[in-house]
Amino acid sequence: MAALIMRYISRGFLQQLKFLSPDIPFLLDGGKQCIYSGFDPTSDSLHIGNLLVIIVLMHLQRLGHVILSVIGDATAQIGDPSGRNTERSALSLLDIHKNSKCIQTDLERLFENHEKYFWNPSKPKKNLSSVRILHNSEWYNNQDLVTFLSTVGRHFRLGQMLSRTSVQNRLNSQEGMSFTEFTYQVFQSFDWLFLYDKYNCRFQVGGSDQMGNIHSGHDLINRVRSREVFGITTPLIKSDTGDKYGKTGGSAIWLNPEKTSPFEFYQFFIRLADRDVEAFLKYFTFLSLQEIESELQKHMKDPGSRHGQKTIAKNVTLLVHGEHGLQSALRATEALFHSTPETLVKLNEEELRQIFQQATVVELLLDPGTTVLDMAMRAKCFVNLEDAERIIMAGGFYINHIRINNPKYVLIPGQHILPNGISVVRVGKKNYYIIKWLM
Repeated sequence: MAALIMRYISRGFLQQLKFLSPDIPFLLDGGKQCIYSGFDPTSDSLHIGNLLVIIVLMHLQRLGHVILSVIGDATAQIGDPSGRNTERSALSLLDIHKNSKCIQTDLERLFENHEKYFWNPSKPKKNLSSVRILHNSEWYNNQDLVTFLSTVGRHFRLGQMLSRTSVQNRLNSQEGMSFTEFTYQVFQSFDWLFLYDKYNCRFQVGGSDQMGNIHSGHDLINRVRSREVFGITTPLIKSDTGDKYGKTGGSAIWLNPEKTSPFEFYQFFIRLADRDVEAFLKYFTFLSLQEIESELQKHMKDPGSRHGQKTIAKNVTLLVHGEHGLQSALRATEALFHSTPETLVKLNEEELRQIFQQATVVELLLDPGTTVLDMAMRAKCFVNLEDAERIIMAGGFYINHIRINNPKYVLIPGQHILPNGISVVRVGKKNYYIIKWLM
């Protein structure tokens, strides 16, 4: 088997080389190929389940292949039934348009960060092959329904369509399946046929739940063009409960920083179980297999230090959120787990909100002579004065991680109020308040 592609197969993220041919490794290791993957804009952000497919595209891009990322702004109107127990809610064209722009922004940022931070960072740069972002509305907007059915639909056989796992699962469920969803595989198949005709695209990459759709596209091209094409699937990223990390499972880790902050994103990887470290190092980093083995040895010497998780978190956060996002995540992590006033000073208001998500945010005017008790009562940290004085004097009140036990202390800017005009207050163990001072 060709050496380069074998290196990627041993990482474990090329789960299946379907429609297997002895030519596959040599095609991917030899001349330039065109490879695509599709992303339906059913939300305004990609998620970690999409990320593995994108990283596979990046590895294939490194081998010199041409990469097509197709945003399914047409097929999003239909809805892919793969991996779903119920039909997707219909989206308005306005929402699809808005989501498509967000997905394109995600894709552009990821490929730019890959080239900027991971592509031969210490060596003279060799140009990466091109990445083209397309929208499948480009080839559906002028399609006539009758013509489409007569020219494309006649090549599909109901027996094969009904045999797809995604179809069978839904037909055997209480929800059933609509005709609209049933036709989705026809449209994804035509996407590949169009890309084959225009770009000679012979490879499609998708999650393992896409195998039925990929198989349908393979059959269509083989039938109407008499050419062999190839599907590659990646493993689904699943939680401890077995649910995939995606929109459907309700546990999505989003790539858009406005939906999952860099801090939350970083912490997701820090919390990985030790048993997942090896797989995630291979899946989500661009470290060589030798470097991964070295990281694993360091991790196994002291699993409690979470060395492997930190390596993964830093690499993936840098890829998704860039240097600025990674530094923000590191500052927030330090502030949360190394609680000192000095760590809080480094954070801006947004980063404080990310760390203390459950905190009550209060704006107060700083009057001369304002005491700790005044602030606590105005921020409604306590129900009454008696409770306030008792808890403060008992040592259950903190300002910027420093215990305060005298309710009559006058607040001092720079000590009780951070340079960013904020005080972080904690009552007891878990009740946080962010005080924004108006001066």
